Formats: sequence, structure tokens, C-alpha cells
Amino acid sequence: MNKPVVDKRHVRTLARLTFGNAASLIYLGLVLAAAVFVTVDTLFVAHEDASFAGVWLYLLAAPTVFVFFIGSALWGAEAAGPAWFVYLALVVSVLLQSLALGWFVRLVRGGSGTRTAHSQGA
Repeated sequence: MNKPVVDKRHVRTLARLTFGNAASLIYLGLVLAAAVFVTVDTLFVAHEDASFAGVWLYLLAAPTVFVFFIGSALWGAEAAGPAWFVYLALVVSVLLQSLALGWFVRLVRGGSGTRTAHSQGA
């Protein structure tokens, strides 16, 4: 029988790296706060001209969101593409960066995330 390409253990590891450490959670919290700010500013605040509130989301999602936009432009889409692509690129970029932060934290701590006891002395 063929083994699945992605098994539960790999999915759990990716989820732990993306959502299971302080650095990723702080980053995701900042993104959520910026998204709430942009939503409130867009829906409830009247502006005489355009608001630049949305720029904060793209700054938090940089540089990966811009890689998606460059790829979209090379693929032939106008500007950044349709609205669904812009939102999807933003979400995927944030999740990729959260995963990268989790991986970096794991790399700095040195190990696969499992703790082993070290013998003292002798």
C-alpha cells in the first residue's frame, strides 16, 4: 500500500511551527490587529481621499506577498490580479512567514523540538 505524501505527523509539525510558538503567535497577533484596524478604518471612517491603512497589512506580509504579486504580473495579470488573488496572496504570505518564524525559533533553540535530558558530570 502506498504511503500518503503528507501524513498526520507532518501536518502536526507544520501546524506547530506555524501556530505553536511565541514568535509566530506575536506575528499573527500583529497581523490580526492590523486587519482589524484596516477593516474598521475602511468601513466606519469617512475619508476625503484614499486611506493608506491597508499598507500596514502589506508591510507585515512583505516580502513574500510581493513575490506573489511579481509572479502574478509575470503570469499576465493586471496590477496584482483579481481581488480574490490579492486576499489569497496576503493570507498565504502571512502563514508562510509564520511558518518561517517557527522554523527559525526551532533552529535557534537547536533541535527538532524534542527535549532530551543531558547527563551531569562524569
